[in-house]
Amino acid sequence: MTEDTGTIPAANGTPVAWHRRAGTGNGRPGLVFCGGFRSSMAGEKATFLDGFAADRGLDVLRFDYRGHGASGGTFTNLVLGDWIADALLVLDRLTEGPQILVGSSMGAWVAACAALARPGRVAGLVGIAAAPDFTEDLMLPALGEMGLARMRRDGFVDRPSAYGDGPYRITWRLIQEARSHLLLRGPVPFAGPVRLLHGLADPDVPWRQSLRLAEALSGPDVRLTLVKDGDHRLSRPQDLALLGQAVEEIVGSTES
Repeated sequence: MTEDTGTIPAANGTPVAWHRRAGTGNGRPGLVFCGGFRSSMAGEKATFLDGFAADRGLDVLRFDYRGHGASGGTFTNLVLGDWIADALLVLDRLTEGPQILVGSSMGAWVAACAALARPGRVAGLVGIAAAPDFTEDLMLPALGEMGLARMRRDGFVDRPSAYGDGPYRITWRLIQEARSHLLLRGPVPFAGPVRLLHGLADPDVPWRQSLRLAEALSGPDVRLTLVKDGDHRLSRPQDLALLGQAVEEIVGSTES
């Protein structure tokens, strides 16, 4: 098996960083990890998936969106459509054949949008604490009337982070642009197998967001696993074991 790390230019020339591990083939789908909001491909779930794929001889690709991790770009200048474009860029240019997209939090939204854009390339989806439509359904209500007025006036608000990475800036442009990618306002026409994991103790994204996604997906093979004491990260050993099981199920369903 071989490993490669590099960058690939986005349409505007900004480098998108990636890490790829080649498997042993055998016609099985590869894995592509789509990270969460302000996360990176060096996180626990991304590196777990890399090792999981290596043990099973599967191709695996992880990457950083622009404005995240090792990629170029400024976070506050970017919007959801840019990050979806980054996922499609690496899918188109760095993978071959069917792929299983594994998305964490915002990454599940990105992965679902990528699957709709490339139905012939995406064999299945795995979502971890899926956060589709979080800008509209979670961020906006959390701002309150005063926060929303300030965002409209200044173009942004700074929000505290519970994960030790300082406050982060949410722009009005991000909120507005994301409205063109909302999924939960109607059916999501993806027919492939889907596995969703969500913690009932998630303080950031309610588990019902994953339930709404499961209900909206058009395919018959959609399963949601709820972890009673699971938080938003779902990065404990037992959570990662569930992630591995979910990926195994999708790989198995493509071989049957």
